[in-house]
Amino acid sequence: MPILAIDNIFGEIAILLLIAAGMGALSLWLRQPLILGYIFVGILVGPSILGWVSGRDQIDLLARMGIAMLLFVVGLKLDLHLIRTLGPVALATGLGQVIFTSIIGYFLALALGLAPVAALYVAVALTFSSTIIIVKLLSDKREVDTLHGRIAVGFLIVQDIIVILVMIGLSAYGKAGVSENLIQTLFLLLLKGIALLLGIGFLMRYLLPWVLHYLARSFELLMLFSIAWAVFFAILSETLGFSKEVGAFLAGISLASTRYREAIGARLTSLRDFLLLFFFVDLGAQLKIGELGYQIGPAFTLSLFVLIGNPLIVMVIMGLMGYRGKTGFLAGLTVAQISEFSLVLGALGVTLGHIGHEILGLITLVGLITIGLSTYLILYSHELYKPLARWLRFFERKVPYREKREDLGVDSSADIILFGLGRFGGNLLHHLQQQNLMVLGVDIDSRVVSEWNRKGFKAVYGNAEDPEFLFTLPLHQARWVVSTIPQLDVNLALLDTLHHYGFDGQKAVTVHHSRDAEILKESGADLILFPFADAAREAAEFLFNK
Repeated sequence: MPILAIDNIFGEIAILLLIAAGMGALSLWLRQPLILGYIFVGILVGPSILGWVSGRDQIDLLARMGIAMLLFVVGLKLDLHLIRTLGPVALATGLGQVIFTSIIGYFLALALGLAPVAALYVAVALTFSSTIIIVKLLSDKREVDTLHGRIAVGFLIVQDIIVILVMIGLSAYGKAGVSENLIQTLFLLLLKGIALLLGIGFLMRYLLPWVLHYLARSFELLMLFSIAWAVFFAILSETLGFSKEVGAFLAGISLASTRYREAIGARLTSLRDFLLLFFFVDLGAQLKIGELGYQIGPAFTLSLFVLIGNPLIVMVIMGLMGYRGKTGFLAGLTVAQISEFSLVLGALGVTLGHIGHEILGLITLVGLITIGLSTYLILYSHELYKPLARWLRFFERKVPYREKREDLGVDSSADIILFGLGRFGGNLLHHLQQQNLMVLGVDIDSRVVSEWNRKGFKAVYGNAEDPEFLFTLPLHQARWVVSTIPQLDVNLALLDTLHHYGFDGQKAVTVHHSRDAEILKESGADLILFPFADAAREAAEFLFNK
Protein backbone atom coordinates (compact mmCIF):
# COMPACT_ATOMS: atom_id res chain seq x y z
CA MET A 1 0.00 0.00 0.00
CA PRO A 2 1.37 3.46 -0.88
CA ILE A 3 2.81 5.41 2.05
CA LEU A 4 1.16 8.59 0.75
CA ALA A 5 -1.89 8.56 -1.52
CA ILE A 6 -2.14 11.51 -3.92
CA ASP A 7 -5.36 11.46 -5.94
CA ASN A 8 -4.83 14.74 -7.77
CA ILE A 9 -2.54 14.26 -10.78
CA PHE A 10 -1.49 17.92 -10.60
CA GLY A 11 -0.48 17.46 -6.99
CA GLU A 12 1.31 14.22 -7.84
CA ILE A 13 3.42 15.88 -10.52
CA ALA A 14 4.09 18.86 -8.24
CA ILE A 15 5.46 16.55 -5.52
CA LEU A 16 7.39 14.62 -8.17
CA LEU A 17 9.07 17.77 -9.45
CA LEU A 18 9.95 18.88 -5.93
CA ILE A 19 11.60 15.53 -5.15
CA ALA A 20 13.39 15.60 -8.53
CA ALA A 21 14.76 19.06 -7.74
CA GLY A 22 16.06 17.86 -4.39
CA MET A 23 17.62 14.75 -5.91
CA GLY A 24 19.09 16.89 -8.68
CA ALA A 25 20.75 19.13 -6.09
CA LEU A 26 22.21 16.04 -4.42
CA SER A 27 23.50 14.82 -7.81
CA LEU A 28 25.22 18.15 -8.39
CA TRP A 29 26.85 17.95 -4.96
CA LEU A 30 28.11 14.46 -5.83
CA ARG A 31 29.23 15.77 -9.27
CA GLN A 32 26.94 13.28 -10.98
CA PRO A 33 24.73 13.77 -14.07
CA LEU A 34 21.11 14.61 -13.31
CA ILE A 35 20.00 11.51 -15.21
CA LEU A 36 21.06 9.31 -12.29
CA GLY A 37 19.12 11.43 -9.82
CA TYR A 38 15.97 11.26 -11.92
CA ILE A 39 16.12 7.47 -12.22
CA PHE A 40 16.52 7.21 -8.44
CA VAL A 41 13.47 9.48 -8.05
CA GLY A 42 11.49 7.02 -10.18
CA ILE A 43 12.65 4.11 -8.04
CA LEU A 44 11.75 6.06 -4.88
CA VAL A 45 8.24 7.08 -5.93
CA GLY A 46 7.53 3.87 -7.86
CA PRO A 47 5.71 0.79 -6.61
CA SER A 48 8.89 -0.72 -5.15
CA ILE A 49 9.15 1.87 -2.34
CA LEU A 50 6.61 4.71 -1.87
CA GLY A 51 4.10 3.81 -4.58
CA TRP A 52 3.16 7.42 -5.33
CA VAL A 53 3.03 7.20 -9.13
CA SER A 54 -0.55 6.62 -10.22
CA GLY A 55 -0.96 9.02 -13.17
CA ARG A 56 1.10 6.78 -15.46
CA ASP A 57 -0.73 7.92 -18.61
CA GLN A 58 0.11 11.58 -18.05
CA ILE A 59 3.71 10.85 -17.11
CA ASP A 60 4.05 8.51 -20.09
CA LEU A 61 2.77 11.26 -22.41
CA LEU A 62 5.34 13.73 -21.07
CA ALA A 63 8.04 11.05 -21.34
CA ARG A 64 7.20 10.44 -25.02
CA MET A 65 7.31 14.18 -25.68
CA GLY A 66 10.74 14.24 -24.03
CA ILE A 67 12.06 11.48 -26.30
CA ALA A 68 10.65 13.30 -29.34
CA MET A 69 12.42 16.52 -28.29
CA LEU A 70 15.65 14.58 -27.66
CA LEU A 71 15.62 13.14 -31.19
CA PHE A 72 14.58 16.50 -32.68
CA VAL A 73 17.52 18.32 -31.04
CA VAL A 74 19.91 15.56 -32.19
CA GLY A 75 18.59 15.98 -35.73
CA LEU A 76 19.16 19.73 -35.49
CA LYS A 77 22.87 19.10 -34.88
CA LEU A 78 23.25 16.96 -38.00
CA ASP A 79 23.87 19.64 -40.56
CA LEU A 80 24.27 17.95 -43.96
CA HIS A 81 27.57 19.76 -44.47
CA LEU A 82 28.76 18.45 -41.10
CA ILE A 83 27.77 14.90 -42.02
CA ARG A 84 29.84 15.13 -45.23
CA THR A 85 32.89 16.45 -43.37
CA LEU A 86 32.96 14.32 -40.21
CA GLY A 87 36.43 13.09 -41.10
CA PRO A 88 38.01 9.66 -41.17
CA VAL A 89 38.79 9.46 -37.46
CA ALA A 90 35.18 10.12 -36.39
CA LEU A 91 33.83 7.54 -38.83
CA ALA A 92 36.49 4.94 -38.14
CA THR A 93 36.33 5.33 -34.36
CA GLY A 94 32.54 5.57 -34.20
CA LEU A 95 31.86 2.63 -36.51
CA GLY A 96 34.75 0.53 -35.17
CA GLN A 97 33.75 0.97 -31.55
CA VAL A 98 30.09 0.16 -32.29
CA ILE A 99 30.99 -2.99 -34.28
CA PHE A 100 33.55 -4.40 -31.84
CA THR A 101 31.51 -3.56 -28.73
CA SER A 102 28.40 -5.17 -30.25
CA ILE A 103 30.20 -8.39 -31.18
CA ILE A 104 32.10 -8.81 -27.92
CA GLY A 105 29.13 -7.65 -25.85
CA TYR A 106 26.82 -10.14 -27.56
CA PHE A 107 28.97 -13.16 -26.70
CA LEU A 108 29.56 -11.81 -23.20
CA ALA A 109 25.78 -11.47 -22.68
CA LEU A 110 25.26 -15.03 -23.97
CA ALA A 111 27.91 -16.25 -21.54
CA LEU A 112 25.94 -14.59 -18.73
CA GLY A 113 22.91 -16.71 -19.63
CA LEU A 114 20.81 -14.26 -21.67
CA ALA A 115 18.64 -15.42 -24.56
CA PRO A 116 19.93 -14.52 -28.07
CA VAL A 117 17.43 -11.67 -28.67
CA ALA A 118 17.96 -10.22 -25.19
CA ALA A 119 21.74 -10.56 -25.61
CA LEU A 120 21.55 -8.67 -28.91
CA TYR A 121 19.61 -5.80 -27.31
CA VAL A 122 22.05 -5.62 -24.41
CA ALA A 123 25.07 -5.73 -26.73
CA VAL A 124 23.76 -2.91 -28.91
CA ALA A 125 22.81 -0.86 -25.83
CA LEU A 126 26.40 -1.12 -24.58
CA THR A 127 27.77 0.54 -27.73
CA PHE A 128 26.23 4.00 -27.38
CA SER A 129 27.64 6.80 -25.23
CA SER A 130 25.79 9.82 -23.89
CA THR A 131 26.27 12.89 -26.07
CA ILE A 132 24.49 15.06 -23.50
CA ILE A 133 26.68 14.01 -20.58
CA ILE A 134 29.99 14.01 -22.45
CA VAL A 135 29.53 17.40 -24.12
CA LYS A 136 28.46 18.87 -20.77
CA LEU A 137 31.54 17.48 -18.98
CA LEU A 138 33.91 18.55 -21.77
CA SER A 139 32.33 22.01 -21.79
CA ASP A 140 32.79 22.33 -18.03
CA LYS A 141 36.47 21.42 -18.49
CA ARG A 142 36.68 23.71 -21.56
CA GLU A 143 37.93 20.81 -23.68
CA VAL A 144 35.27 20.68 -26.39
CA ASP A 145 37.63 22.35 -28.88
CA THR A 146 40.75 20.39 -27.97
CA LEU A 147 41.82 17.67 -30.39
CA HIS A 148 40.45 14.82 -28.27
CA GLY A 149 37.27 16.83 -27.62
CA ARG A 150 36.62 17.40 -31.33
CA ILE A 151 37.27 13.72 -32.09
CA ALA A 152 34.94 12.63 -29.27
CA VAL A 153 32.13 14.89 -30.48
CA GLY A 154 32.69 13.55 -34.01
CA PHE A 155 32.28 9.88 -33.13
CA LEU A 156 29.38 10.69 -30.80
CA ILE A 157 27.57 12.13 -33.82
CA VAL A 158 28.35 8.92 -35.73
CA GLN A 159 26.91 6.93 -32.81
CA ASP A 160 23.77 9.07 -32.82
CA ILE A 161 23.25 8.38 -36.52
CA ILE A 162 23.73 4.64 -35.97
CA VAL A 163 21.28 4.46 -33.07
CA ILE A 164 18.64 6.22 -35.16
CA LEU A 165 19.15 3.70 -37.97
CA VAL A 166 18.88 0.85 -35.46
CA MET A 167 15.62 2.28 -34.11
CA ILE A 168 14.25 2.65 -37.65
CA GLY A 169 15.13 -0.98 -38.36
CA LEU A 170 13.56 -2.21 -35.12
CA SER A 171 10.39 -0.20 -35.73
CA ALA A 172 10.10 -1.64 -39.25
CA TYR A 173 10.77 -5.16 -37.97
CA GLY A 174 8.23 -4.74 -35.21
CA LYS A 175 5.56 -3.64 -37.67
CA ALA A 176 6.46 -6.37 -40.14
CA GLY A 177 6.65 -9.05 -37.48
CA VAL A 178 2.89 -9.05 -36.94
CA SER A 179 2.16 -9.19 -40.65
CA GLU A 180 1.45 -12.33 -42.63
CA ASN A 181 3.55 -11.07 -45.54
CA LEU A 182 6.89 -9.84 -44.21
CA ILE A 183 8.44 -8.97 -47.57
CA GLN A 184 5.41 -6.98 -48.72
CA THR A 185 5.30 -5.03 -45.46
CA LEU A 186 9.00 -4.19 -45.62
CA PHE A 187 8.69 -3.14 -49.27
CA LEU A 188 5.78 -0.80 -48.45
CA LEU A 189 7.76 0.65 -45.55
CA LEU A 190 10.70 1.26 -47.90
CA LEU A 191 8.48 3.10 -50.39
CA LYS A 192 6.93 5.18 -47.62
CA GLY A 193 10.38 6.00 -46.24
CA ILE A 194 11.62 7.15 -49.65
CA ALA A 195 8.49 9.28 -50.13
CA LEU A 196 8.98 10.80 -46.66
CA LEU A 197 12.63 11.66 -47.35
CA LEU A 198 11.78 13.16 -50.76
CA GLY A 199 9.05 15.25 -49.14
CA ILE A 200 11.46 16.52 -46.49
CA GLY A 201 14.02 17.34 -49.20
CA PHE A 202 11.42 19.35 -51.11
CA LEU A 203 10.40 21.27 -47.97
CA MET A 204 14.05 21.98 -47.08
CA ARG A 205 14.73 23.33 -50.56
CA TYR A 206 11.65 25.39 -51.33
CA LEU A 207 9.48 26.06 -48.27
CA LEU A 208 11.24 25.95 -44.90
CA PRO A 209 13.83 28.73 -45.49
CA TRP A 210 11.07 31.19 -46.39
CA VAL A 211 8.77 30.09 -43.54
CA LEU A 212 11.51 30.28 -40.91
CA HIS A 213 12.73 33.65 -42.13
CA TYR A 214 9.21 35.02 -41.71
CA LEU A 215 8.53 33.37 -38.34
CA ALA A 216 11.90 34.45 -36.92
CA ARG A 217 10.53 37.99 -36.60
CA SER A 218 9.03 36.63 -33.37
CA PHE A 219 11.38 34.43 -31.33
CA GLU A 220 8.46 32.90 -29.41
CA LEU A 221 6.62 32.06 -32.64
CA LEU A 222 9.74 30.43 -34.06
CA MET A 223 10.00 28.19 -30.98
CA LEU A 224 6.30 27.30 -31.16
CA PHE A 225 6.64 26.36 -34.82
CA SER A 226 9.70 24.22 -34.10
CA ILE A 227 7.91 22.22 -31.41
CA ALA A 228 4.83 21.85 -33.60
CA TRP A 229 7.04 20.75 -36.51
CA ALA A 230 8.70 18.07 -34.38
CA VAL A 231 5.40 16.73 -33.03
CA PHE A 232 3.74 16.81 -36.48
CA PHE A 233 6.51 14.77 -38.06
CA ALA A 234 6.45 12.35 -35.11
CA ILE A 235 2.74 11.68 -35.73
CA LEU A 236 3.23 11.54 -39.52
CA SER A 237 6.06 9.03 -39.13
CA GLU A 238 3.95 6.81 -36.86
CA THR A 239 1.05 6.99 -39.31
CA LEU A 240 3.36 5.80 -42.11
CA GLY A 241 4.46 2.81 -40.04
CA PHE A 242 7.64 4.14 -38.43
CA SER A 243 8.12 5.33 -34.85
CA LYS A 244 7.49 8.79 -33.41
CA GLU A 245 11.18 9.06 -32.61
CA VAL A 246 12.18 8.65 -36.26
CA GLY A 247 9.79 11.40 -37.33
CA ALA A 248 11.06 13.82 -34.69
CA PHE A 249 14.65 13.09 -35.76
CA LEU A 250 13.85 13.78 -39.43
CA ALA A 251 12.06 16.99 -38.43
CA GLY A 252 15.27 18.12 -36.74
CA ILE A 253 17.37 17.30 -39.81
CA SER A 254 14.98 19.32 -41.99
CA LEU A 255 15.87 22.45 -39.97
CA ALA A 256 19.54 21.63 -39.44
CA SER A 257 20.79 23.41 -42.55
CA THR A 258 19.08 26.72 -41.72
CA ARG A 259 20.73 29.67 -40.00
CA TYR A 260 18.28 29.33 -37.09
CA ARG A 261 19.30 25.85 -35.95
CA GLU A 262 21.61 27.03 -33.16
CA ALA A 263 19.01 29.39 -31.71
CA ILE A 264 16.26 26.75 -31.92
CA GLY A 265 18.43 24.01 -30.47
CA ALA A 266 19.66 26.19 -27.63
CA ARG A 267 16.17 27.24 -26.56
CA LEU A 268 14.68 23.74 -26.89
CA THR A 269 17.47 22.15 -24.86
CA SER A 270 15.83 23.29 -21.62
CA LEU A 271 12.44 21.96 -22.72
CA ARG A 272 14.08 18.68 -23.77
CA ASP A 273 15.78 18.28 -20.40
CA PHE A 274 12.57 19.06 -18.51
CA LEU A 275 10.50 16.52 -20.47
CA LEU A 276 13.24 13.88 -20.31
CA LEU A 277 12.94 14.10 -16.54
CA PHE A 278 9.62 12.25 -16.85
CA PHE A 279 11.13 9.57 -19.09
CA PHE A 280 13.84 8.75 -16.55
CA VAL A 281 11.42 8.95 -13.63
CA ASP A 282 9.02 6.64 -15.47
CA LEU A 283 11.91 4.30 -16.25
CA GLY A 284 12.95 4.20 -12.59
CA ALA A 285 9.34 3.62 -11.50
CA GLN A 286 9.20 0.48 -13.69
CA LEU A 287 12.23 -1.07 -11.98
CA LYS A 288 11.55 -3.67 -9.31
CA ILE A 289 14.15 -3.58 -6.56
CA GLY A 290 13.73 -7.28 -5.83
CA GLU A 291 14.48 -8.28 -9.41
CA LEU A 292 17.48 -5.93 -9.64
CA GLY A 293 19.15 -7.85 -6.83
CA TYR A 294 19.50 -10.91 -9.08
CA GLN A 295 21.07 -8.77 -11.83
CA ILE A 296 23.84 -7.11 -9.84
CA GLY A 297 26.43 -9.72 -10.90
CA PRO A 298 25.71 -9.53 -14.66
CA ALA A 299 25.38 -5.73 -14.42
CA PHE A 300 28.84 -5.36 -12.84
CA THR A 301 30.37 -7.68 -15.44
CA LEU A 302 28.86 -5.71 -18.33
CA SER A 303 29.76 -2.42 -16.64
CA LEU A 304 33.43 -3.45 -16.38
CA PHE A 305 33.37 -4.25 -20.08
CA VAL A 306 31.98 -0.78 -20.86
CA LEU A 307 34.33 1.02 -18.46
CA ILE A 308 37.47 -0.76 -19.67
CA GLY A 309 36.68 -2.39 -23.02
CA ASN A 310 35.13 0.60 -24.80
CA PRO A 311 38.09 2.95 -24.11
CA LEU A 312 40.54 0.21 -25.14
CA ILE A 313 38.75 -0.24 -28.46
CA VAL A 314 38.92 3.50 -29.15
CA MET A 315 42.60 3.69 -28.16
CA VAL A 316 43.52 0.80 -30.47
CA ILE A 317 41.69 2.35 -33.45
CA MET A 318 43.12 5.82 -32.87
CA GLY A 319 46.61 4.41 -32.33
CA LEU A 320 46.46 2.54 -35.63
CA MET A 321 45.32 5.77 -37.32
CA GLY A 322 48.41 7.62 -36.08
CA TYR A 323 47.26 9.47 -32.96
CA ARG A 324 49.20 9.76 -29.70
CA GLY A 325 48.39 7.51 -26.78
CA LYS A 326 47.28 10.47 -24.66
CA THR A 327 44.82 11.66 -27.30
CA GLY A 328 43.39 8.15 -27.64
CA PHE A 329 43.15 7.78 -23.86
CA LEU A 330 41.35 11.09 -23.30
CA ALA A 331 38.96 10.46 -26.20
CA GLY A 332 38.45 6.83 -25.16
CA LEU A 333 37.31 7.72 -21.64
CA THR A 334 34.33 9.54 -23.13
CA VAL A 335 32.80 6.19 -24.24
CA ALA A 336 33.14 4.57 -20.80
CA GLN A 337 29.41 4.74 -20.16
CA ILE A 338 26.15 3.90 -21.90
CA SER A 339 23.76 6.50 -23.21
CA GLU A 340 20.26 7.73 -22.59
CA PHE A 341 19.68 6.29 -26.07
CA SER A 342 20.56 2.85 -24.66
CA LEU A 343 17.65 3.22 -22.24
CA VAL A 344 15.38 4.48 -25.04
CA LEU A 345 16.40 1.47 -27.14
CA GLY A 346 15.60 -0.88 -24.26
CA ALA A 347 12.21 0.78 -23.75
CA LEU A 348 11.49 0.40 -27.48
CA GLY A 349 12.35 -3.31 -27.22
CA VAL A 350 9.85 -3.71 -24.37
CA THR A 351 7.19 -1.87 -26.38
CA LEU A 352 7.77 -4.13 -29.41
CA GLY A 353 7.65 -7.22 -27.20
CA HIS A 354 11.21 -8.29 -28.03
CA ILE A 355 12.50 -8.17 -24.44
CA GLY A 356 11.00 -8.11 -20.96
CA HIS A 357 11.20 -5.54 -18.19
CA GLU A 358 13.97 -7.52 -16.51
CA ILE A 359 16.30 -6.89 -19.49
CA LEU A 360 15.39 -3.19 -19.45
CA GLY A 361 16.21 -3.24 -15.74
CA LEU A 362 19.60 -4.82 -16.47
CA ILE A 363 20.40 -2.14 -19.07
CA THR A 364 19.31 0.59 -16.64
CA LEU A 365 21.48 -0.86 -13.86
CA VAL A 366 24.48 -0.87 -16.20
CA GLY A 367 23.64 2.75 -17.04
CA LEU A 368 23.56 3.75 -13.37
CA ILE A 369 26.95 2.15 -12.72
CA THR A 370 28.77 3.31 -15.85
CA ILE A 371 27.39 6.86 -15.95
CA GLY A 372 28.24 7.34 -12.27
CA LEU A 373 31.81 6.04 -12.52
CA SER A 374 32.69 7.44 -15.95
CA THR A 375 31.81 10.95 -14.79
CA TYR A 376 34.79 10.87 -12.44
CA LEU A 377 36.99 9.24 -15.11
CA ILE A 378 36.32 12.16 -17.47
CA LEU A 379 36.60 14.84 -14.78
CA TYR A 380 40.00 13.54 -13.64
CA SER A 381 41.22 12.23 -17.00
CA HIS A 382 44.50 14.16 -16.99
CA GLU A 383 45.34 13.02 -13.45
CA LEU A 384 44.62 9.42 -14.46
CA TYR A 385 46.83 9.70 -17.53
CA LYS A 386 50.02 10.55 -15.63
CA PRO A 387 50.57 7.16 -13.89
CA LEU A 388 49.42 5.30 -17.03
CA ALA A 389 51.46 7.33 -19.54
CA ARG A 390 54.27 4.84 -20.19
CA TRP A 391 51.84 1.93 -20.58
CA LEU A 392 49.72 3.86 -23.07
CA ARG A 393 52.62 4.22 -25.49
CA PHE A 394 51.74 0.68 -26.52
CA PHE A 395 48.65 2.12 -28.24
CA GLU A 396 50.50 4.55 -30.50
CA ARG A 397 52.82 4.23 -33.49
CA LYS A 398 56.49 5.17 -33.24
CA VAL A 399 55.66 8.29 -35.22
CA PRO A 400 52.12 9.62 -34.48
CA TYR A 401 52.02 11.16 -37.94
CA ARG A 402 48.39 12.24 -37.90
CA GLU A 403 48.84 14.59 -34.95
CA LYS A 404 51.88 16.09 -36.63
CA ARG A 405 49.68 16.99 -39.57
CA GLU A 406 46.70 17.94 -37.43
CA ASP A 407 46.12 21.58 -36.61
CA LEU A 408 46.04 21.28 -32.85
CA GLY A 409 44.89 24.84 -32.36
CA VAL A 410 41.48 26.24 -33.08
CA ASP A 411 41.07 29.00 -35.60
CA SER A 412 40.26 32.28 -33.89
CA SER A 413 36.99 32.85 -35.63
CA ALA A 414 36.00 35.74 -33.36
CA ASP A 415 38.11 38.32 -31.57
CA ILE A 416 34.95 40.14 -30.51
CA ILE A 417 31.39 38.85 -30.08
CA LEU A 418 28.97 41.75 -30.56
CA PHE A 419 25.35 41.50 -29.38
CA GLY A 420 22.89 43.87 -31.02
CA LEU A 421 23.26 45.06 -34.62
CA GLY A 422 21.01 48.11 -34.58
CA ARG A 423 22.21 51.61 -35.42
CA PHE A 424 24.85 51.77 -32.70
CA GLY A 425 25.83 48.10 -32.90
CA GLY A 426 25.89 48.07 -36.69
CA ASN A 427 28.21 51.08 -36.86
CA LEU A 428 30.42 49.53 -34.19
CA LEU A 429 30.59 46.28 -36.19
CA HIS A 430 31.58 48.18 -39.31
CA HIS A 431 34.35 50.15 -37.59
CA LEU A 432 35.74 47.11 -35.76
CA GLN A 433 35.98 45.21 -39.01
CA GLN A 434 37.94 48.12 -40.48
CA GLN A 435 40.48 47.61 -37.67
CA ASN A 436 41.12 44.08 -39.04
CA LEU A 437 39.39 42.50 -36.07
CA MET A 438 37.32 39.34 -36.51
CA VAL A 439 33.85 40.19 -35.23
CA LEU A 440 30.87 37.88 -34.83
CA GLY A 441 27.60 39.80 -34.69
CA VAL A 442 24.49 38.44 -32.94
CA ASP A 443 20.97 39.79 -33.28
CA ILE A 444 17.46 38.52 -32.59
CA ASP A 445 16.06 40.17 -35.75
CA SER A 446 16.46 37.73 -38.65
CA ARG A 447 16.14 40.52 -41.22
CA VAL A 448 19.03 42.45 -39.66
CA VAL A 449 21.18 39.30 -39.63
CA SER A 450 20.40 38.58 -43.28
CA GLU A 451 21.26 42.15 -44.26
CA TRP A 452 24.67 42.04 -42.57
CA ASN A 453 25.41 38.62 -44.07
CA ARG A 454 24.63 40.00 -47.54
CA LYS A 455 27.16 42.78 -46.88
CA GLY A 456 29.82 40.17 -46.18
CA PHE A 457 29.86 40.44 -42.38
CA LYS A 458 29.66 37.42 -40.08
CA ALA A 459 26.39 37.51 -38.15
CA VAL A 460 24.14 34.90 -36.55
CA TYR A 461 20.59 34.79 -35.25
CA GLY A 462 20.29 34.40 -31.48
CA ASN A 463 19.14 35.73 -28.14
CA ALA A 464 21.59 37.33 -25.68
CA GLU A 465 19.43 36.19 -22.75
CA ASP A 466 19.55 32.50 -23.70
CA PRO A 467 22.42 30.81 -21.80
CA GLU A 468 22.27 27.65 -23.92
CA PHE A 469 22.72 29.70 -27.09
CA LEU A 470 25.70 31.55 -25.63
CA PHE A 471 27.47 28.23 -25.06
CA THR A 472 27.31 27.58 -28.83
CA LEU A 473 29.41 30.69 -29.52
CA PRO A 474 33.24 30.74 -29.64
CA LEU A 475 33.53 32.37 -26.21
CA HIS A 476 36.83 30.66 -25.46
CA GLN A 477 38.38 32.44 -28.48
CA ALA A 478 36.95 35.92 -27.97
CA ARG A 479 38.89 38.71 -26.26
CA TRP A 480 35.80 40.90 -25.85
CA VAL A 481 32.07 40.33 -25.51
CA VAL A 482 30.23 43.56 -26.27
CA SER A 483 26.52 44.23 -25.80
CA THR A 484 24.99 47.25 -27.54
CA ILE A 485 21.59 46.33 -26.08
CA PRO A 486 20.66 49.00 -23.49
CA GLN A 487 18.15 46.91 -21.48
CA LEU A 488 19.44 46.28 -17.95
CA ASP A 489 17.86 42.81 -17.54
CA VAL A 490 19.36 41.58 -20.82
CA ASN A 491 22.85 42.72 -19.86
CA LEU A 492 22.55 41.24 -16.37
CA ALA A 493 21.54 37.88 -17.85
CA LEU A 494 24.44 38.07 -20.31
CA LEU A 495 26.99 38.87 -17.60
CA ASP A 496 25.65 36.10 -15.37
CA THR A 497 26.01 33.52 -18.17
CA LEU A 498 29.54 34.69 -18.99
CA HIS A 499 30.48 34.36 -15.32
CA HIS A 500 28.96 30.86 -15.17
CA TYR A 501 30.88 29.88 -18.31
CA GLY A 502 34.14 31.13 -16.82
CA PHE A 503 34.75 33.68 -19.59
CA ASP A 504 38.09 35.33 -18.88
CA GLY A 505 37.97 38.05 -21.56
CA GLN A 506 36.71 41.61 -21.27
CA LYS A 507 33.02 42.50 -21.09
CA ALA A 508 31.46 45.74 -22.35
CA VAL A 509 27.79 46.67 -22.00
CA THR A 510 25.65 49.59 -23.13
CA VAL A 511 23.46 51.76 -20.89
CA HIS A 512 21.37 54.90 -21.18
CA HIS A 513 21.19 55.70 -17.47
CA SER A 514 24.00 56.13 -14.95
CA ARG A 515 22.13 54.13 -12.28
CA ASP A 516 22.23 51.08 -14.58
CA ALA A 517 25.96 51.56 -15.04
CA GLU A 518 26.63 51.10 -11.32
CA ILE A 519 24.60 47.88 -11.20
CA LEU A 520 26.38 46.45 -14.23
CA LYS A 521 29.80 47.43 -12.88
CA GLU A 522 29.05 45.48 -9.70
CA SER A 523 27.92 42.53 -11.86
CA GLY A 524 31.29 42.25 -13.62
CA ALA A 525 31.21 44.63 -16.60
CA ASP A 526 34.70 45.90 -17.50
CA LEU A 527 33.56 48.76 -19.72
CA ILE A 528 30.35 50.79 -19.80
CA LEU A 529 29.28 52.37 -23.09
CA PHE A 530 27.08 55.50 -23.13
CA PRO A 531 26.13 55.88 -26.83
CA PHE A 532 24.39 59.25 -26.53
CA ALA A 533 26.86 60.77 -24.06
CA ASP A 534 29.88 59.47 -25.99
CA ALA A 535 28.49 60.76 -29.30
CA ALA A 536 27.69 64.17 -27.76
CA ARG A 537 31.18 64.46 -26.29
CA GLU A 538 32.78 63.56 -29.62
CA ALA A 539 30.56 66.07 -31.43
CA ALA A 540 31.45 68.80 -28.92
CA GLU A 541 35.16 68.13 -29.36
CA PHE A 542 34.75 68.26 -33.12
CA LEU A 543 32.90 71.62 -32.95
CA PHE A 544 35.43 73.07 -30.52
CA ASN A 545 38.37 72.06 -32.74
CA LYS A 546 36.66 73.70 -35.72
